[in-house]
Amino acid sequence: MNGIYDYRLPSPALREYVRLFQIIGCEFPASLSNLPVKAYWPRAENCLSLFPKDPEKIEYGFDGKALDSPRSRLYGQHTLATNRHVGRDFMVFQIQFQPGALFRLTGLPISELTNTFVDAEAIFSTEIQRVNERLGYTKHYTEMIPIVEDFLRHLINKSRYKQARSIDKVSQYLLNYPAGVSLDWLADQACLSQRQFYRQFVECIGTSPKLYSRIARFENAMKLKNARPNLDWLSVAVELGYYDYQHLVRDFKEFTRLTPNAFSEAEAKSPERVFGVAET
Repeated sequence: MNGIYDYRLPSPALREYVRLFQIIGCEFPASLSNLPVKAYWPRAENCLSLFPKDPEKIEYGFDGKALDSPRSRLYGQHTLATNRHVGRDFMVFQIQFQPGALFRLTGLPISELTNTFVDAEAIFSTEIQRVNERLGYTKHYTEMIPIVEDFLRHLINKSRYKQARSIDKVSQYLLNYPAGVSLDWLADQACLSQRQFYRQFVECIGTSPKLYSRIARFENAMKLKNARPNLDWLSVAVELGYYDYQHLVRDFKEFTRLTPNAFSEAEAKSPERVFGVAET
């Protein structure tokens, strides 16, 4: 079995738009009859995912209905956990955008992508088709990086929104400091009324500011628990500024439909665990 887990920053010129490249590959032998499934918790992210090898299927809310994914997928903010069913020879090149960047690059109301995905070829047409074809011919995953970066520079050059707006900067702050920030203060920092701020935030990010901050903190909780598995959930809640343990449990039940321990057990069966890697 072979595994690739490469998380890296893009070139400096792209970092205003892209937070991270996540390149993940898993190759499983034919003797393994049941492939592992990734329990994917909600994260504060909008992404473009490219699948140059076997694609994956997505199951929303653990309902048993796995949806086929196209070879390049654009998706918005998720508020519900998904199961990601990987292929036997699986690879994903995931572009994680900065808050507000996907709106700037596409002009699409990101709220239309909440808890769903679209075929990227329906949005980017022939450009992304060429990217998909070129990625399929690469011999090593590092050869994919300049192909993807060229495509992103093309999108940036075409974008109508060349400058980050106040709503983008405030969203970035909320991503980094998700606990205990009032809507009044955020709207004031964006120089907008509460109503204007709320409307623009939903359009550009995909959810309300309060829900986005809860998801960002929940993401931090999962990564903290994976990084320090001996830490109990009460300590995780305290360290990340939850009012109490029950508020963390509430988020688990809303975002995953499971208790903290039950979701941790599901997440522990993810493909990367086969290779001794935990997502942190």
